Amino acid sequence: MSDRKASDLFVECLEAEGVKHVFGIPGEETLDLNESLDASSIDFVPVRHEQGGAYMADMYGRLTQRAGVCLGTLGPGATNLVTGVADALLDHSPLVALTGQGDLERMHKESHQYLDCVSLFKPVTKWNARLSNPRIIPEVVRKAFKVAQAQKPGPTHIELPEDVMEASVDAEPLPARSGMRSPEPGAAALLEAAQIIRSAIHPIVLAGNGVARVGAAPALREFARATGIGVAETFMGKGLLDYEDPHALGTVGLQSHDYALAGFEDADVVITVGYDLVEHAPSNWNPRRDKKIVCIDTAAIEVDEHFITEIDLIGDLYHILSRLAEECRDAPHPVEDSRLNEIVIGHFEAGREDPSFPMQPPRALWEIRKVLGREDLLISDVGLHKLWIARMFPAHEPNTVHIANGLAGMGIALPTAIAAKLVYPRRNVITVNGDGGFLMNVQELETAMRLRTPIVNVIWENRQYGSIVWKQDNKFGRHFGVDFTNPDFVKLADAFGMPAWRCESVEDFGRHLRSALAVDLPSLIVLPIDYSIDVTISEELGTQTVAA
Repeated sequence: MSDRKASDLFVECLEAEGVKHVFGIPGEETLDLNESLDASSIDFVPVRHEQGGAYMADMYGRLTQRAGVCLGTLGPGATNLVTGVADALLDHSPLVALTGQGDLERMHKESHQYLDCVSLFKPVTKWNARLSNPRIIPEVVRKAFKVAQAQKPGPTHIELPEDVMEASVDAEPLPARSGMRSPEPGAAALLEAAQIIRSAIHPIVLAGNGVARVGAAPALREFARATGIGVAETFMGKGLLDYEDPHALGTVGLQSHDYALAGFEDADVVITVGYDLVEHAPSNWNPRRDKKIVCIDTAAIEVDEHFITEIDLIGDLYHILSRLAEECRDAPHPVEDSRLNEIVIGHFEAGREDPSFPMQPPRALWEIRKVLGREDLLISDVGLHKLWIARMFPAHEPNTVHIANGLAGMGIALPTAIAAKLVYPRRNVITVNGDGGFLMNVQELETAMRLRTPIVNVIWENRQYGSIVWKQDNKFGRHFGVDFTNPDFVKLADAFGMPAWRCESVEDFGRHLRSALAVDLPSLIVLPIDYSIDVTISEELGTQTVAA
């Protein structure tokens, strides 16, 4: 060991954790850290707003299950990170947030740009700490990554005082242990769960984002095939089963009759697998609290009066599902049809020939599905379009339709798409944005151009906050405070140096999508959209139960 600057040791610890990118904005209080990053194997990616950097780290962690890293300086740099960090908390993405800070000697008094960032980040992280001494750097960094990546994953935060980072230190990184062993339920618990499932008259599976997080979709598909039990997916669980799989019951969580039409009303046993309550409350599918619930998850479950479980199987989802498939395959249940799927896919397929312009959502989604391959990515921003995508866009594979359904912050799509393209450079990546949310992080178009990440940004333009218009009209019979004007998005994209097109007819959209996917640059397509048809698409599906 030898003395060197603490910031050098800190970056060596990041390298030991396998960090490839740090997304953020440098500050005066991070001068030493940024110099150390510049001399390292890590690529520091300057972004145009700290929120964009946090969203990039969020998506990087979601796709790789290795914590993404974002950086902001003290004060406003730190506060700008908070929204993206909070999104990682509620969507369970592993992330490590770094914030600069003034010298330790300033923290006892009112001081320029000083905020207690440890207290600020505490409610939106799994764990956080201040580096009060350079000697603790190896332990703090190792703990930050270990906690962030442990099930259920989420964000952690480290505050870096300026005087600590420029001090000398004699220490070494701790070895990173990436393969944390998942606990396994005992044989007795597995057999008890299998008996409940075998004895059920109408069992059903509710599968969520947790299955995709741990790569257990193949085991879920085999469980459904072996047992005949149908699987309903949450918004963030889209693609866990191929939508064409006969066991796929559809995506639930938008309307009051979703669960009944998918088979929950008749179900006596509900098997939840990787289900995060933050997406949609159990009161929606167990209103009378009369279902027997078998919970399969990676960590201890949340407490909810409508989610009182018969048995919890906590641990490796792949292992648990495989064991249950073996135990239950000798008594398969008949495959049930889903009225929910019939209605939704029927409307989707009917929309493909819709000649209306401005285009209606089903036709727009049909055109996008047509140009994307099975493993290409569609990333939704937040707004009325998110509900259309969650309700109707068919997915073949997990982690190919990305919907933020925990915090659900507008402006998330563009920065997360940049990160997705860094992780999967050979896959096509398309974002769908409302014109209300797109300008919230539009500055990251420059980041996309600088990095040459060829993502296609589609803006559904209607010059209103569409989801609020819809809610106000339903509640008050009128809408107010929701109208705005837009810049010329094509000229705006041109100012960033990227190709862009505006659709003037219904035929333009598919043609522009193919052109955009053929160029090796980020691009933008403006699509005038007609929201006059209701996202609920059918009275049979009932009233809306979630926010956009």
